[in-house]
Amino acid sequence: MSVTNKYSIILGIESSCDDTSAAIIKNEEILSNVIASQDVHTKYGGVVPELASRAHQQNIVPVVDTALKQAGITKNELTAIAYTQGPGLLGSLLVGTSFAKSMAMGLNIPLIDVNHMQGHILAHFIQKKEDHKPTPNFPFICLTVSGGHTQIVLVKAHLSMELIGETIDDAAGEAFDKAAKLLGLPYPGGPLVDKLSKAGDAAKFTFTFPKVGEFNYSFSGLKTQFLYFLQKEEKLNDKFIQQNLNDICASYQEHIVNYLFIKLKKAVTHYKVKDVAIAGGVSANSCLRKKLAKTGKQEGWNTFIPEFEYCTDNAAMIAITGFYKLEKGDVSNQSTTPSARMKF
Repeated sequence: MSVTNKYSIILGIESSCDDTSAAIIKNEEILSNVIASQDVHTKYGGVVPELASRAHQQNIVPVVDTALKQAGITKNELTAIAYTQGPGLLGSLLVGTSFAKSMAMGLNIPLIDVNHMQGHILAHFIQKKEDHKPTPNFPFICLTVSGGHTQIVLVKAHLSMELIGETIDDAAGEAFDKAAKLLGLPYPGGPLVDKLSKAGDAAKFTFTFPKVGEFNYSFSGLKTQFLYFLQKEEKLNDKFIQQNLNDICASYQEHIVNYLFIKLKKAVTHYKVKDVAIAGGVSANSCLRKKLAKTGKQEGWNTFIPEFEYCTDNAAMIAITGFYKLEKGDVSNQSTTPSARMKF
Protein backbone atom coordinates (compact mmCIF):
# COMPACT_ATOMS: atom_id res chain seq x y z
CA MET A 1 0.00 0.00 0.00
CA SER A 2 1.29 3.50 -0.78
CA VAL A 3 0.02 6.99 -0.16
CA THR A 4 -1.58 8.50 -3.26
CA ASN A 5 -3.23 11.48 -1.54
CA LYS A 6 -1.73 14.95 -1.81
CA TYR A 7 -1.55 14.80 1.96
CA SER A 8 -2.32 12.39 4.77
CA ILE A 9 -4.34 13.24 7.86
CA ILE A 10 -3.52 10.89 10.72
CA LEU A 11 -5.34 10.48 14.02
CA GLY A 12 -2.91 9.35 16.70
CA ILE A 13 -4.04 7.66 19.92
CA GLU A 14 -1.78 7.22 22.94
CA SER A 15 -2.82 5.25 26.05
CA SER A 16 0.30 3.42 27.22
CA CYS A 17 0.25 4.57 30.85
CA ASP A 18 -1.84 7.20 32.65
CA ASP A 19 -2.29 9.89 29.98
CA THR A 20 -5.08 9.61 27.43
CA SER A 21 -4.08 11.54 24.32
CA ALA A 22 -5.31 12.10 20.78
CA ALA A 23 -3.67 14.18 18.06
CA ILE A 24 -4.21 15.10 14.44
CA ILE A 25 -1.28 15.46 12.04
CA LYS A 26 -1.48 16.56 8.41
CA ASN A 27 1.65 15.05 6.90
CA GLU A 28 4.29 16.28 9.41
CA GLU A 29 2.31 19.31 10.57
CA ILE A 30 0.57 19.21 13.95
CA LEU A 31 -3.07 20.34 13.95
CA SER A 32 -4.02 19.34 17.50
CA ASN A 33 -2.59 17.44 20.46
CA VAL A 34 -4.96 16.83 23.37
CA ILE A 35 -3.88 15.16 26.62
CA ALA A 36 -6.06 14.16 29.58
CA SER A 37 -4.01 13.36 32.68
CA GLN A 38 -5.17 11.20 35.59
CA ASP A 39 -4.91 12.78 39.04
CA VAL A 40 -6.35 9.69 40.74
CA HIS A 41 -2.89 8.12 41.11
CA THR A 42 -1.39 10.91 43.23
CA LYS A 43 -2.69 9.61 46.55
CA TYR A 44 -1.27 6.14 45.83
CA GLY A 45 2.26 7.37 45.13
CA GLY A 46 2.33 5.80 41.66
CA VAL A 47 0.21 4.62 38.75
CA VAL A 48 -2.40 1.99 39.65
CA PRO A 49 -2.95 -0.05 36.43
CA GLU A 50 -6.61 -0.90 37.06
CA LEU A 51 -7.51 2.72 37.79
CA ALA A 52 -5.53 3.86 34.75
CA SER A 53 -7.44 1.61 32.34
CA ARG A 54 -10.80 2.71 33.77
CA ALA A 55 -9.85 6.37 33.38
CA HIS A 56 -8.79 5.75 29.76
CA GLN A 57 -12.26 4.31 29.06
CA GLN A 58 -13.84 7.49 30.43
CA ASN A 59 -11.46 9.86 28.65
CA ILE A 60 -10.85 8.43 25.19
CA VAL A 61 -14.07 9.47 23.45
CA PRO A 62 -14.05 13.12 24.62
CA VAL A 63 -10.29 13.40 24.00
CA VAL A 64 -10.59 12.16 20.40
CA ASP A 65 -13.62 14.38 19.81
CA THR A 66 -11.75 17.42 21.15
CA ALA A 67 -8.70 16.66 18.99
CA LEU A 68 -10.84 16.51 15.86
CA LYS A 69 -12.64 19.75 16.70
CA GLN A 70 -9.44 21.64 17.54
CA ALA A 71 -7.93 20.50 14.24
CA GLY A 72 -11.03 21.51 12.29
CA ILE A 73 -11.21 17.99 10.88
CA THR A 74 -14.15 15.60 10.58
CA LYS A 75 -13.65 11.90 11.11
CA ASN A 76 -14.46 11.26 7.46
CA GLU A 77 -11.40 13.30 6.39
CA LEU A 78 -9.01 10.99 8.24
CA THR A 79 -6.56 9.01 6.12
CA ALA A 80 -5.55 6.52 8.83
CA ILE A 81 -5.53 5.88 12.57
CA ALA A 82 -2.28 5.24 14.43
CA TYR A 83 -2.23 3.92 17.98
CA THR A 84 0.28 2.83 20.60
CA GLN A 85 0.69 -0.95 20.46
CA GLY A 86 3.27 -0.97 23.27
CA PRO A 87 5.24 -1.02 25.42
CA GLY A 88 3.14 0.04 28.39
CA LEU A 89 0.47 -1.10 30.84
CA LEU A 90 -1.54 -3.83 29.14
CA GLY A 91 -4.92 -2.69 30.44
CA SER A 92 -4.27 0.87 29.29
CA LEU A 93 -3.01 -0.27 25.90
CA LEU A 94 -6.12 -2.42 25.41
CA VAL A 95 -8.37 0.63 25.66
CA GLY A 96 -6.47 2.56 22.97
CA THR A 97 -6.09 -0.49 20.75
CA SER A 98 -9.78 -1.42 20.91
CA PHE A 99 -10.90 2.13 20.18
CA ALA A 100 -8.47 2.54 17.26
CA LYS A 101 -9.45 -0.79 15.71
CA SER A 102 -13.16 -0.05 16.00
CA MET A 103 -12.89 3.45 14.56
CA ALA A 104 -10.63 2.34 11.70
CA MET A 105 -13.04 -0.46 10.84
CA GLY A 106 -16.04 1.87 10.99
CA LEU A 107 -14.38 4.39 8.69
CA ASN A 108 -12.78 1.72 6.49
CA ILE A 109 -9.34 3.33 6.71
CA PRO A 110 -5.91 1.88 7.51
CA LEU A 111 -4.91 1.01 11.07
CA ILE A 112 -1.27 1.57 12.08
CA ASP A 113 0.41 0.11 15.17
CA VAL A 114 3.20 2.21 16.68
CA ASN A 115 6.06 1.43 19.04
CA HIS A 116 5.80 3.98 21.84
CA MET A 117 9.59 4.40 22.16
CA GLN A 118 10.03 5.03 18.43
CA GLY A 119 7.31 7.64 18.77
CA HIS A 120 9.30 9.54 21.40
CA ILE A 121 12.24 9.76 19.01
CA LEU A 122 10.19 10.77 15.97
CA ALA A 123 8.56 13.59 17.93
CA HIS A 124 11.59 15.60 16.79
CA PHE A 125 10.07 15.69 13.30
CA ILE A 126 6.73 17.25 14.27
CA GLN A 127 6.32 20.62 12.64
CA LYS A 128 4.09 23.59 13.41
CA LYS A 129 2.55 25.54 10.56
CA GLU A 130 3.82 28.88 11.83
CA ASP A 131 7.26 27.73 12.96
CA HIS A 132 9.10 25.06 11.00
CA LYS A 133 12.15 23.93 12.97
CA PRO A 134 15.38 22.10 12.02
CA THR A 135 15.30 18.32 12.39
CA PRO A 136 18.12 15.84 13.04
CA ASN A 137 20.08 14.51 10.07
CA PHE A 138 20.44 10.75 9.71
CA PRO A 139 22.16 8.96 11.25
CA PHE A 140 21.85 10.50 14.70
CA ILE A 141 22.02 9.31 18.29
CA CYS A 142 19.01 9.72 20.58
CA LEU A 143 19.08 9.32 24.36
CA THR A 144 15.56 8.31 25.32
CA VAL A 145 14.88 8.67 29.03
CA SER A 146 11.56 8.08 30.80
CA GLY A 147 10.02 6.53 33.88
CA GLY A 148 10.08 3.09 32.31
CA HIS A 149 12.97 3.20 29.85
CA THR A 150 16.52 4.48 29.42
CA GLN A 151 17.94 3.81 25.96
CA ILE A 152 20.62 4.98 23.56
CA VAL A 153 19.37 4.57 19.99
CA LEU A 154 21.17 4.92 16.67
CA VAL A 155 18.56 6.39 14.32
CA LYS A 156 19.43 5.54 10.71
CA ALA A 157 16.12 6.63 9.15
CA HIS A 158 12.61 7.44 10.29
CA LEU A 159 11.75 3.76 10.62
CA SER A 160 15.23 2.27 10.94
CA MET A 161 16.55 2.36 14.50
CA GLU A 162 19.13 0.29 16.35
CA LEU A 163 19.12 -0.04 20.13
CA ILE A 164 22.79 0.20 21.14
CA GLY A 165 22.47 0.68 24.89
CA GLU A 166 19.83 0.51 27.62
CA THR A 167 19.35 0.09 31.34
CA ILE A 168 19.78 -3.48 32.55
CA ASP A 169 17.33 -2.92 35.42
CA ASP A 170 15.51 0.27 36.45
CA ALA A 171 15.05 3.43 34.40
CA ALA A 172 16.42 6.90 35.15
CA GLY A 173 12.92 8.31 35.63
CA GLU A 174 12.21 5.62 38.21
CA ALA A 175 15.44 6.54 40.02
CA PHE A 176 14.20 10.14 40.26
CA ASP A 177 10.74 9.10 41.50
CA LYS A 178 12.15 6.67 44.07
CA ALA A 179 14.47 9.33 45.46
CA ALA A 180 11.59 11.79 45.66
CA LYS A 181 9.52 9.28 47.62
CA LEU A 182 12.38 8.72 50.08
CA LEU A 183 12.60 12.48 50.51
CA GLY A 184 8.88 12.66 51.33
CA LEU A 185 7.89 14.39 48.08
CA PRO A 186 4.51 13.62 46.45
CA TYR A 187 4.08 11.68 43.21
CA PRO A 188 5.18 12.33 40.53
CA GLY A 189 8.42 13.25 42.25
CA GLY A 190 10.85 13.67 39.34
CA PRO A 191 9.67 17.19 38.39
CA LEU A 192 9.79 18.24 42.05
CA VAL A 193 13.40 17.06 42.40
CA ASP A 194 14.21 19.19 39.37
CA LYS A 195 12.40 22.21 40.81
CA LEU A 196 14.03 21.96 44.24
CA SER A 197 17.48 21.39 42.76
CA LYS A 198 17.45 24.87 41.23
CA ALA A 199 18.14 26.35 44.69
CA GLY A 200 20.68 23.68 45.68
CA ASP A 201 24.41 23.01 45.48
CA ALA A 202 25.01 20.16 43.01
CA ALA A 203 28.51 19.59 44.41
CA LYS A 204 27.41 19.22 48.05
CA PHE A 205 27.02 15.41 48.05
CA THR A 206 28.65 12.76 45.88
CA PHE A 207 27.65 9.28 44.71
CA THR A 208 29.37 6.54 42.73
CA PHE A 209 28.68 5.36 39.19
CA PRO A 210 27.51 1.77 38.56
CA LYS A 211 29.81 -0.30 36.37
CA VAL A 212 28.02 -2.08 33.50
CA GLY A 213 28.52 -2.65 29.76
CA GLU A 214 29.95 0.02 27.48
CA PHE A 215 26.69 1.68 26.45
CA ASN A 216 24.37 0.23 29.11
CA TYR A 217 23.06 1.70 32.35
CA SER A 218 22.05 0.44 35.78
CA PHE A 219 20.01 2.46 38.26
CA SER A 220 18.97 -0.18 40.78
CA GLY A 221 22.21 0.07 42.75
CA LEU A 222 22.11 3.85 42.62
CA LYS A 223 18.65 3.87 44.21
CA THR A 224 19.94 1.60 47.00
CA GLN A 225 23.02 3.82 47.42
CA PHE A 226 20.76 6.86 47.82
CA LEU A 227 18.65 5.05 50.44
CA TYR A 228 21.72 4.11 52.50
CA PHE A 229 23.05 7.65 52.16
CA LEU A 230 19.86 9.10 53.69
CA GLN A 231 19.73 6.47 56.43
CA LYS A 232 23.33 7.17 57.43
CA GLU A 233 22.87 10.94 57.52
CA GLU A 234 19.56 10.77 59.39
CA LYS A 235 21.16 8.71 62.14
CA LEU A 236 23.50 11.64 62.72
CA ASN A 237 20.85 14.33 62.24
CA ASP A 238 17.15 13.52 62.21
CA LYS A 239 16.46 16.80 60.39
CA PHE A 240 19.05 16.14 57.68
CA ILE A 241 16.55 15.95 54.79
CA GLN A 242 14.63 19.03 55.91
CA GLN A 243 17.82 21.08 56.31
CA ASN A 244 19.50 19.91 53.08
CA LEU A 245 16.61 19.14 50.72
CA ASN A 246 17.66 21.47 47.89
CA ASP A 247 21.31 20.34 48.01
CA ILE A 248 20.31 16.65 48.10
CA CYS A 249 18.06 17.07 45.05
CA ALA A 250 20.68 19.06 43.14
CA SER A 251 23.49 16.60 43.90
CA TYR A 252 21.45 13.50 43.06
CA GLN A 253 20.06 15.01 39.86
CA GLU A 254 23.50 16.16 38.71
CA HIS A 255 24.88 12.66 39.34
CA ILE A 256 22.19 10.95 37.26
CA VAL A 257 22.60 13.39 34.37
CA ASN A 258 26.40 13.04 34.44
CA TYR A 259 25.99 9.26 34.38
CA LEU A 260 23.67 9.47 31.37
CA PHE A 261 26.22 11.59 29.49
CA ILE A 262 29.20 9.35 30.21
CA LYS A 263 27.60 6.61 28.10
CA LEU A 264 26.06 9.01 25.59
CA LYS A 265 29.43 10.61 24.77
CA LYS A 266 30.98 7.16 24.30
CA ALA A 267 28.21 6.19 21.87
CA VAL A 268 28.48 9.42 19.86
CA THR A 269 32.25 9.00 19.54
CA HIS A 270 32.00 5.31 18.63
CA TYR A 271 29.38 5.83 15.90
CA LYS A 272 30.92 9.10 14.65
CA VAL A 273 27.67 11.05 14.45
CA LYS A 274 27.27 14.80 14.72
CA ASP A 275 23.56 15.07 15.49
CA VAL A 276 22.45 14.18 19.02
CA ALA A 277 18.94 14.30 20.50
CA ILE A 278 17.12 13.54 23.73
CA ALA A 279 13.55 12.28 24.10
CA GLY A 280 11.11 10.87 26.65
CA GLY A 281 9.56 12.23 29.83
CA VAL A 282 12.87 12.92 31.57
CA SER A 283 14.00 15.04 28.60
CA ALA A 284 11.88 17.76 30.24
CA ASN A 285 14.43 17.84 33.09
CA SER A 286 16.17 21.24 33.12
CA CYS A 287 19.56 19.84 34.13
CA LEU A 288 19.50 17.29 31.29
CA ARG A 289 18.50 19.92 28.74
CA LYS A 290 21.25 22.32 29.86
CA LYS A 291 23.81 19.51 29.88
CA LEU A 292 23.00 18.58 26.28
CA ALA A 293 23.26 22.19 25.11
CA LYS A 294 26.56 22.70 26.95
CA THR A 295 28.08 19.39 25.87
CA GLY A 296 26.96 19.99 22.30
CA LYS A 297 28.92 23.24 22.16
CA GLN A 298 31.99 21.61 23.70
CA GLU A 299 31.92 18.55 21.44
CA GLY A 300 30.73 20.20 18.22
CA TRP A 301 27.40 18.34 18.17
CA ASN A 302 24.20 19.54 16.55
CA THR A 303 21.77 19.10 19.44
CA PHE A 304 18.01 18.62 19.39
CA ILE A 305 15.85 19.13 22.47
CA PRO A 306 12.10 18.42 22.24
CA GLU A 307 9.46 20.97 23.14
CA PHE A 308 7.99 20.28 26.58
CA GLU A 309 4.63 19.15 25.16
CA TYR A 310 6.38 16.35 23.25
CA CYS A 311 8.53 15.12 26.16
CA THR A 312 5.88 13.28 28.15
CA ASP A 313 3.48 10.76 26.61
CA ASN A 314 1.45 12.36 23.84
CA ALA A 315 -0.42 11.29 20.72
CA ALA A 316 1.36 13.69 18.36
CA MET A 317 4.43 11.44 18.43
CA ILE A 318 2.21 8.44 17.63
CA ALA A 319 0.56 10.27 14.73
CA ILE A 320 3.88 11.37 13.17
CA THR A 321 5.18 7.81 13.39
CA GLY A 322 1.95 6.62 11.80
CA PHE A 323 2.50 9.07 8.95
CA TYR A 324 5.96 7.66 8.16
CA LYS A 325 4.68 4.09 8.40
CA LEU A 326 1.78 4.87 6.08
CA GLU A 327 4.21 6.35 3.55
CA LYS A 328 5.98 2.98 3.50
CA GLY A 329 2.74 1.05 3.31
CA ASP A 330 3.42 -0.45 6.74
CA VAL A 331 -0.08 -0.88 8.15
CA SER A 332 -1.60 -3.45 10.50
CA ASN A 333 -4.90 -5.33 10.52
CA GLN A 334 -7.75 -6.13 12.89
CA SER A 335 -5.91 -9.12 14.36
CA THR A 336 -3.27 -6.87 15.93
CA THR A 337 -2.93 -6.98 19.72
CA PRO A 338 -1.23 -4.72 22.26
CA SER A 339 2.04 -5.76 23.89
CA ALA A 340 3.27 -4.68 27.32
CA ARG A 341 6.88 -5.31 26.25
CA MET A 342 8.22 -4.43 22.83
CA LYS A 343 11.61 -4.13 21.19
CA PHE A 344 12.66 -1.93 18.31
